[in-house]
Amino acid sequence: MTMTRPDTGRDGSVPRTGRRESPEERADRRWGDLLQEVRVAQTGSQILFGFLLSVVFMPRFAELGGFDRGLYVATVVLGALATGALTSPVAYHRIFAGHRLKPQLVDAAARLVATGLVLLALTVGSALLLLLRVAVGSAVSGWITAAVMLWFVSCWLLLPIWRLHRNNGKCTRPPDDPDPRPRA
Repeated sequence: MTMTRPDTGRDGSVPRTGRRESPEERADRRWGDLLQEVRVAQTGSQILFGFLLSVVFMPRFAELGGFDRGLYVATVVLGALATGALTSPVAYHRIFAGHRLKPQLVDAAARLVATGLVLLALTVGSALLLLLRVAVGSAVSGWITAAVMLWFVSCWLLLPIWRLHRNNGKCTRPPDDPDPRPRA
């Protein structure tokens, strides 16, 4: 009978305490994760932007006052900027492809996607403000829009940061537990 240390497996190997991946494997994994995230945000951004482009051709647009027209222009510009930032990983990938710079590609694209999410939130907020100003008037529209933007900040920033801080930035699953997520 052979004895093994308590922190080793049956074959004497040390259990894995995290991912053992090369920098290239890590970049590939991060790139795949980033693309999945972008697919969600990009679709919403493009649909919202397309809708905003059509508003100017509706008969009621002519009735908007100066402030609301300016708000509309700002909203369309924010939507265009958000769409540009959220589609930027495609351009980066085309330019970086074959240059063995995947980690740099992932870092640059991730920063642009984060910028795109901020711009998308601002686009949603300004579109909501414009819509509510037309629907219910200016007094209540500002308060409702502020509450919605607070919700965005909570969901997209404060809750994830709180959760990360609560876990001290570490995984709470013991290293020998199987990953509970279903495999595709």
